[in-house]
Amino acid sequence: MNSWVLVLRAADQAARWHANQRRKGHAQEPYLNHLIEVASLVTEATDGADPNVVIAALLHDAVEDQKIPIHRITREFGQPVADIVMEVTDDKELAKEERKRIQIETAAHKSRKAKLITLADKTSNVRAVAFSPAADWSVKRREDYITWAKNVVEELRGTSVWLERKFDQAADRAVQSLTPPLAG
Repeated sequence: MNSWVLVLRAADQAARWHANQRRKGHAQEPYLNHLIEVASLVTEATDGADPNVVIAALLHDAVEDQKIPIHRITREFGQPVADIVMEVTDDKELAKEERKRIQIETAAHKSRKAKLITLADKTSNVRAVAFSPAADWSVKRREDYITWAKNVVEELRGTSVWLERKFDQAADRAVQSLTPPLAG
């Protein structure tokens, strides 16, 4: 089957698997928007040269958020895609702080494809912190998230200059969003 047909099948599957999931931000965007943004960033960063990494980007949260069995991803999209998805999937049985620590510690040791998805994911998430933060996130929590994302990305430097620049721009905007504009 043509690999770009598989990309569209993955987008369709991601839409179905995440149909009832919303982003945490005040805009409550469909979660699919995040998955498409991550896939789009990865596609641009690679000039569309690797459909498997685009498919994995679309499916990167399926196991973690929707409990989709990895064998299903393997069956429908192949072992290379499943391997990438598993590489970027957190073990939700661990405490949140432990998962965050592990992401920083393991980032530099991931495959290039997993690094690209992680960079794109952090870029998308930091953009959300700037433009549609969760209503219950204090300024401190937003600041802590940005700092943590920067620490993860620091371990990924050298993967994609273009994508790293996109992250840096998003992080700068997110930091600026923490300070309300001065009344004039």
